[in-house]
This record gives sequence, C-alpha cells and structure tokens, in this order.
Amino acid sequence: MNYLKKIFSPSFFILSIFLFIYTFYKSEIYWDGNKKDYYFTYYLVSSIFICLSIFTFFINHKIKEYLIIIVISTVITLYFLESYLIFKKQISKEQLSKKDQIKEQIIKDQIYENITGKKFDKRTRVEILNDLKKKNSKIQVTVSPYNYLNTNKGIFPLSGISNSKTIFCNENGYYSIYQSDRYGFNNPDGEWDANKIEYLIVGDSFAHGACVNRPDDIGSVLRNLSKKSVLNLAYAGNGPLIELATIREYMDSNVKKVLWIYFEDNDLSGLHNEMSNKILMKYYNDKNFTQNLRLKQKEIDKLSLNSIQIGKREKRRKERQERNTLVIKLLNFIKITNLRVLIYPPPQLTPRLKEILKLSKELADDNNSKLYFIYLPGYTRYKTNYDNKGYNLIKDIVKELDIPFVDIPKEVFEKEKNPLNLFPFKMNGHYTAEGYKKVSETIYKFTRD
Repeated sequence: MNYLKKIFSPSFFILSIFLFIYTFYKSEIYWDGNKKDYYFTYYLVSSIFICLSIFTFFINHKIKEYLIIIVISTVITLYFLESYLIFKKQISKEQLSKKDQIKEQIIKDQIYENITGKKFDKRTRVEILNDLKKKNSKIQVTVSPYNYLNTNKGIFPLSGISNSKTIFCNENGYYSIYQSDRYGFNNPDGEWDANKIEYLIVGDSFAHGACVNRPDDIGSVLRNLSKKSVLNLAYAGNGPLIELATIREYMDSNVKKVLWIYFEDNDLSGLHNEMSNKILMKYYNDKNFTQNLRLKQKEIDKLSLNSIQIGKREKRRKERQERNTLVIKLLNFIKITNLRVLIYPPPQLTPRLKEILKLSKELADDNNSKLYFIYLPGYTRYKTNYDNKGYNLIKDIVKELDIPFVDIPKEVFEKEKNPLNLFPFKMNGHYTAEGYKKVSETIYKFTRD
C-alpha cells in the first residue's frame, strides 16, 4: 500500500493529462473539429481529473489510502461490466452467425433448386472473379467508395471501375453482373449523352441495384416506365455525405428530378464514418468545393484496381484483418468502449442529415431540378417489433425542408399480405426483382408529371 500511495498521485496526474490530450486529438485532429459538442463532456471529465490529481498530492496518507481503494474498486467494476457487455454481444453474434446462417443457406439451396432446377451459386466474389477472368480478363468487382473512408489517396472516388463487366452480389442464387458506364456507375453508357435526364438517382446498395440484374434494378425499371433517360449514381455502402458529394460532382443542368433513396437500417449510421473523412467534409463545409472527378476517372480506375484483393493477397489481407481485429478489440476493452456507449451514446446525427439534405435541395433548386426523398424499409421492420421513432423523425425532417416524401413502407410493403415475400427467400437481404419492381412503380407514380 505504501508503494501505491507513493505512485498514485503522479500516475493519476499523468493519466489525466493523457486523457485530455487524447480527447483533443480525437476532437480536433481525427474528427477535424466536427464533433466538439460530443467531446465537450470528455474535456470536462479530463479537466476535473487533472484538478483532482493535483489535489491528491496534498491530502494526508489515510485519505489517500481510502481514495486508492475507491479508485481500484471502481476500475475493477468498470472492466467487469465491460467484459460482461462484450461476452453478451459475442454470444448473440455467434448464435446468429453460425446456426442461423447454416440453416438459412440450406433453405435457400432447396428453394432455389426447386424453382429454377439450378444449384445456388455458393462461390465467393473472389472465386467467381477468378473463374470469370479466365474468359474475360477485364471483368471486375464493385469497389465501394466507403473503402476509401480511412485512407488518404489525394482524391475520394465516388464510383467504381469504368467500362467493365462488374460482379456485384448474390442473394437470389446467382451473382448479379452489370456493365459499368464511363464513370463506373450502373448505367448503359449512352445515358450520359442524353439531352434530358428524367431521373438522377443517389443512394446505397438498394438504389445501386444490389443482387439483381438489369432490367430489374430501380434505375432500369424507371427507364422502362418513363421511356426517358435515367442516371443511377448510387453505390453500395453510400451514406448521406457521399450522396451529397455525388450530386455536386456529377449532376448536369439537364437533370429534371433527383431521387434521394434512403435506407432506414444503416444510412444514418454510415454518416458517422463519412464525417471522419476530410475530403468528404469539404463538401459539407464549402458549397463550392469539388474534386472534378469526371476528369479523374483513370485515376479512380487505378485506385479501384489496386484495392481489389485476389488469391494470396486476399488471404494475407484477411490474416492481417484478423490480427488488426484483435488489436482493435483489446484497445476497445481498455477504453471500455461498450460501457461508454451505453452510458454516453454518440450524438444524434439527424441535425447533420438535415443540413446535408438542405444543401442537396439547394443544389437541385439552383439546377432547376426537383429533389424527392424515397424512404426504403428494411427486413428487420417486418421480422421483429419495429420502433418507428427513427422513421417518424426522418419523415418530419424531410417535410420541414419541403422535400416530397415517398413513403415506400406505407405505399408498398404494408399493402402486401406478407411483406417478407419481397425479400430473397423471405430472409434478410435486399429486395427481390419483384420487390424492386413494386418500389420503382411507386416511385414513378409519385414523381411523374
């Protein structure tokens, strides 16, 4: 105890200073000052700790002894609670990821074979890429913009590889594959040459056309319904900030309507990661900022090709990822991350979303285009007891900004006898071809002249 009393005050002081410096780093450097309100509490706590640590240099030994006991007991309790939260989360994850995945895949295999007479394609994207490259050396896979969130490449791509057969995903038994356009999006290339664009689409994987082929994706169905040109600028993994950037980079004066397609399960949470990227935040903070990406497609293609991992490189990447995951888990444990999030959740991002939508509407208005907000529901809404708070909050924001709100849950899914029929094999994933068709028909109904 005498040794602990001797090192307690200087150790407490050093740790408090470190906490203050780390808070400054996260707030002002990592987040570039964009989350000062959130980190104010950590500034306050670290400052109190510094004052307390200085005070402990002057208290008597008996009080210091009691204080050491209290601190040690508190630390042990905190890490015990953190361990419990990690264990609880891990057990739930293992139960879902192993048993349910095996069971679901067996059901998918049986249903798909009964309907089509074919075997469900179980190859990974790496495997199918390697197989198809034997016939077409130029075939590629999708490379999502979110891959660049934690990199510093000089530019931030908002699309994939241009003019290439592109492998997307498999939820329906087959891999969806499309021919990318001159800028790496999922469009017939000739759409860029149209005199007038009826619809310009931004969004994530649902808008991108996940796991279905043309003409079953939203862009293709709208193209067929309207008999007019449609530019689909969506990409898997996109969030609101990337979508704002995409509109600014690629929208021309000939665009009549902009469709902002919002997916309720992860679009808002994706914004948290997007805000850590300094290039993306320039779109938010500077209305005139642009990367002039149309002139940099060769550079984008090169970055995308370098990011595709195949063969042994993919294996090494996974091994590194597993090692990094262990390091990240250890750091999160030391920082009692789960407990902190439980006690002090991250700030609500809806004010940021509102500002991004406002900026997007201004872009559309200045371009004499009309912005529509399309709200897409997820599988969880119809499989479990769904909390409507997020849905109502987003709806209120959109209406406050005077942006037309196309309510897909109400207009499509609630009219279905079993909404799960619009998901592959009634399981978690994107929509079926029929689901995309009904969504697209509803969008057309509410946006046509």
